[in-house]
Amino acid sequence: MSTMTLRQVGVHVSIAGSFVHAFDRARERGCDCFQIFTKNPRGWKAKPIEKPDSDAFIHESEQFRPGTVYAHISYLPNLAGDNSAMYEKSVDALRMELDRCQALHIPYLITHLGHAGDDRAHGRARVVQAIDTALEGREPGTMLLLENTAGEKHSVGSTIEDIGDVFGRCEEQNRIGICFDTCHAFAAGYDLRTPELVGQVADQIQDTIGLTSLHVIHLNDAKGDLGSGLDRHEHIGMGTLGVPGIRSVLMHPGFRNIPCICETPVDDRRGDADNIRVVRELMRMR
Repeated sequence: MSTMTLRQVGVHVSIAGSFVHAFDRARERGCDCFQIFTKNPRGWKAKPIEKPDSDAFIHESEQFRPGTVYAHISYLPNLAGDNSAMYEKSVDALRMELDRCQALHIPYLITHLGHAGDDRAHGRARVVQAIDTALEGREPGTMLLLENTAGEKHSVGSTIEDIGDVFGRCEEQNRIGICFDTCHAFAAGYDLRTPELVGQVADQIQDTIGLTSLHVIHLNDAKGDLGSGLDRHEHIGMGTLGVPGIRSVLMHPGFRNIPCICETPVDDRRGDADNIRVVRELMRMR
């Protein structure tokens, strides 16, 4: 069996109605890994997770193996922000999201680093402090994954160097990893359209952080041009990365067998199952 067939591929699914419904939705789409929000991503508060719900989710997770479940932090926290009240609220939110993942036995929580109103260096320092504070005193179980962003104004984490600086300064590096988003990287100026260019980016990750710290790829095509700063995802192979770019990422030895989550649109052109199918077809191409 080819090693490429071992790679897990999935999408983000909803937990509407019950946490365990995520597994049915993932299976319907043909996922062998998936990502969820553990709460409403547009609000700060969350209903406590009742033990019957967590027990049911953990049971389903055990049946779903070897598929991996990922959670993504909600939209509102800003771990790099310079507003003290909002910053404290964001750190508390990160603590809560980690606790929810622990209760559900979710092994990975993905977070963006945020935006800094003053400068990126101060923003990175605040991210480090937020992560150290959130992890302090908590039992290991859920790893926090730092996701690269698309190069928006004031963003922290759009460069491999930004993420590497934060990663290297955190106290508990064994509890931190990275999530590499292909659309965000392309929008931030990292060209991924050929095997050679992907190799250069992979080498940067290896030299700055280490590819062993990469635990998931957000495999998304892009609507914007290289270096546009536009965080707009497109269907696999239908954007500016295109089939050659997506396949170059999938086939690079440094990214081999890293699970892929597609955060692609659902519209009259394609749905989630279609994008998963296309990814698997690209992995089989010679």
